[in-house]
Amino acid sequence: MNIRILKFWLTFQTVIYSIATYACTNYLITKSASTDGSTMVSYAADSHIRYGELYFRPRGKWPAGSMITLYDRGTNKPLGQIPQPTETYQVIGFMNEFQVAIGETTFGGIKELRDSTAIVDYGSLMFLALQRAKTAREAIKVMVELVEQYGYASSGESFSIGDPNEVWILEMIAKKTNLKYDKRLKKKINVDKGAVWVAVRIPDGYISAHANQARIQTFPLENLRNSISSKNLNLIFNPEVEVVYSHDVIEYARKNGYYQGTDNEFSFSDVYNPITFEGTRFCDARVWAFFNHAADGMKKYWDYAKGENLKNRMPLYIKPNRKLSVRDLMNFKRDHLEGTELDMSKDVGAGPHGLPYRWRPLTWDIDGTTYFHERVTATQQTGFSFIAQMRSWLPNPIGGIFWFGVDDAASTVYVPIYCGINRIPESYAEGNGDMLTYSPTSAFWIFNRVAHFAYLRYDLIIEDIKKVQSELESKFIAYTPAVDAAAMKLYDTNPNLAIEFLTDYSVNTANATVQKWNDLSNYLLVKYIDGNVKKEKNGKFERNPWGFPASPSQPGYREEWLRTIINETGNKFKEPNNN
Repeated sequence: MNIRILKFWLTFQTVIYSIATYACTNYLITKSASTDGSTMVSYAADSHIRYGELYFRPRGKWPAGSMITLYDRGTNKPLGQIPQPTETYQVIGFMNEFQVAIGETTFGGIKELRDSTAIVDYGSLMFLALQRAKTAREAIKVMVELVEQYGYASSGESFSIGDPNEVWILEMIAKKTNLKYDKRLKKKINVDKGAVWVAVRIPDGYISAHANQARIQTFPLENLRNSISSKNLNLIFNPEVEVVYSHDVIEYARKNGYYQGTDNEFSFSDVYNPITFEGTRFCDARVWAFFNHAADGMKKYWDYAKGENLKNRMPLYIKPNRKLSVRDLMNFKRDHLEGTELDMSKDVGAGPHGLPYRWRPLTWDIDGTTYFHERVTATQQTGFSFIAQMRSWLPNPIGGIFWFGVDDAASTVYVPIYCGINRIPESYAEGNGDMLTYSPTSAFWIFNRVAHFAYLRYDLIIEDIKKVQSELESKFIAYTPAVDAAAMKLYDTNPNLAIEFLTDYSVNTANATVQKWNDLSNYLLVKYIDGNVKKEKNGKFERNPWGFPASPSQPGYREEWLRTIINETGNKFKEPNNN
């Protein structure tokens, strides 16, 4: 096939599939890049159908012959069953009792690379690995062995995988369905079952990110020291190993006409998820925003982030200009490209109140021309997001904190959930409402109610939200050393009592946060009803000397918006005899 035609075909296949997959944003922080020596993995589950709830999978012992049914994470369709191991570990959200955490973003990739016979999808992989692995390396091994045995039932995926000592990116895409008749089994089977993949450890002192675009490019080929293929997967636990890849990742691309270069020049991203305008502007621009917050020199990649220079690829990881904290990641998750020419609160689409959101669809056609809205980190359709903080110097039940928030990251509150707790806050629990069922005690619905009210008059209401948000998160962060110390004192004599203490703290803190947010919802309704703003004094709404409400202020619209009205309507609303 002509190279130019080949590249066009791959790009077309990628764009057609991935238009609907620009969801989720992950950050990865190594030990020496954090303020306290913790590793961190963050994840935003951005989906128009994903409900915000805190998953809980208790540890279990399983008799021989036990099976687990796997479901497609996108549709809940049953995919099949696989055997349970003799023991599974406890998982809260996407963090297990050994402080292993996993996040993901979907990049889609080449459309024909799908396995219709597979039964393990990306969501199942995450939970299965967390239930079976004590380290990030073991999680990678579990994941790649599962897809080799049972096939991979999803499209291209980037996984963030971390433990208290290191963080990795694993990028994977299925092989296509290639059915052949098996005489022994007397049925057709997929002879290409499995996936092609590459995993890279992020060097200590560096940070990384991914957001719906494959980011691993070239990598060192197998040398049995720092790089191994799946043929030597047993060596993955050697600490010097920094790259692991499927032995046929290059061969498979050649066989299917996706790649014709040398092994040393092979780039996973460029072959299996070729970069496009959408892959930069909608996806890697979010990586750029994170890097720009944390490192110097990112202006040189701005033309790439805007989709104007697709060859100016950003590196997989960078060294930050300072050590990063949990608070930093909370703030970074709330980015709307503020401070850049693409700031969503500045153009006419922001409306009269500087709203940095655009309702979907992401792209739209007018007069035969396609236009688009920006796709930024903080987005309205987030089901939940988290920052998994893993701390190697503490016992696992105390060391792992799963900072969890529901709905839009810009207006959520990240509450501390210790990974060793034995029950889930009622307000965040599975089954307390769903995407089609309102629950007055559900964190998801209460946070959504506040956020949607803020969208109506964003420039004013978001400031009230930020104030309470900051007060709560600052308090939680300030409390953490004292909570750790109290838990450690108990743990030294009675680990079970320490776990009960951390459970009470996590549950009570989470439920109290939801109640605080419910109170905030009531306060905002009173303060901003009918477009007015109630006057306040000493934390209370003002009344006149006879107890009657003081006249509210009427801030109206921003001057920029009023000028937009004038520009649109000319003299239509100009008062007569007005100079």
